[in-house]
Amino acid sequence: MTNRCVLVTGSSRGIGRAVAEAFAAAGDKVAIHHRASPTLAAELLAALPGTGHTVVQADLADPDAVKSMVDMAAERLGGLDVLVNNAANYTPHPITEVSYQQWQAAWQSTIGVNLVGTANVTWCAVRHMIAGGGGVIVNVSSRGAFRGEPNQPAYGASKAGLNAFGQSLALALAPHNITVAAVAPGFVETDMAAAHLQGARGESIRAQSPFGRVARPDEVAGAVLFLASPDARWASGAILDLNGASYLRT
Repeated sequence: MTNRCVLVTGSSRGIGRAVAEAFAAAGDKVAIHHRASPTLAAELLAALPGTGHTVVQADLADPDAVKSMVDMAAERLGGLDVLVNNAANYTPHPITEVSYQQWQAAWQSTIGVNLVGTANVTWCAVRHMIAGGGGVIVNVSSRGAFRGEPNQPAYGASKAGLNAFGQSLALALAPHNITVAAVAPGFVETDMAAAHLQGARGESIRAQSPFGRVARPDEVAGAVLFLASPDARWASGAILDLNGASYLRT
């Protein structure tokens, strides 16, 4: 039982939900963040083991809302020890098939949440961590940061930027006793990926891994929980691939 105070962005569903469940099962208090899923967030809150959990809401593209959300999470939890930056936009926008206006909108919304919004959440969270004597930040990146995302290039670029951001902060925050690491999943069995996995491409996607399947949300959550543990302090700055050997980078 660890009893840490944990904020997980985008945790009303998918990977974020599994991460929130894993921390709660370990004895931590969790702030469930959502943008526009109050019912799902409330259902998760009711299902989490333990006490002291809470729900917070914000559009990560709104800097003022972000600050209020992080401060509220810290106040309700009694501090902030762990931040998991999981929330992300994933909007298809193949460069040869969208209008210039659609292209602009996709880049602005994706970078605004996945990179700038995450950076703002982190800035706010770090203030609470320093006041509490340290902390842990785990970023949820993507295989697409390395292999490319031809149909959603802004997503791939945002995750590559997130990796660079996290490694920069691993250097900057070590003197404050704050570690920063990342996980980079491939396809995961979530609502966001369901259309791909259940459609015509499903078989070929699963065949990308020699295991013949994609990741489960709990497998990603287990890696996040490890990187947030004291045993993983020396992994600060690391990016852990979680793609079932579907993409091997050198």
